[in-house]
Amino acid sequence: MTEEKTDKKVQDYIEKMKKERGPYVPAPMVYLAHKDLPFIEAYDNLYNRSLQDGKELPAKYRELVCIGILAHRGFEDICVAHIKRALKLGATKQEIMDAIETMIIPGGAPTFGVGLNALIKVEEEEKKAKGQ
Repeated sequence: MTEEKTDKKVQDYIEKMKKERGPYVPAPMVYLAHKDLPFIEAYDNLYNRSLQDGKELPAKYRELVCIGILAHRGFEDICVAHIKRALKLGATKQEIMDAIETMIIPGGAPTFGVGLNALIKVEEEEKKAKGQ
């Protein structure tokens, strides 16, 4: 395949990831797509399968689990992306708040704070989008 066709295939794949995940695709994933597209395709398949509806656990709840783990690890900006996805999948703000409140016991105050800050960012972005 020519370099031009390869570049187009990579760009198309990156756009696909953005459409599925939202506009935030981490820079390392973009880099990997350019360096080893078959690997990122395999990774992305696993990523998508793990966050889709399961046999018993709907995708919105899987996102809540992700939010808790990411908050515990201190990844506020990625929590924002997963909060947005949870909302798109039908989670309510109260469900997200309940999940964040649950974090305080197993994750401690720092985890709780990261989750709250992420939710605050989402709400601030929504206000900006509405022109408030």
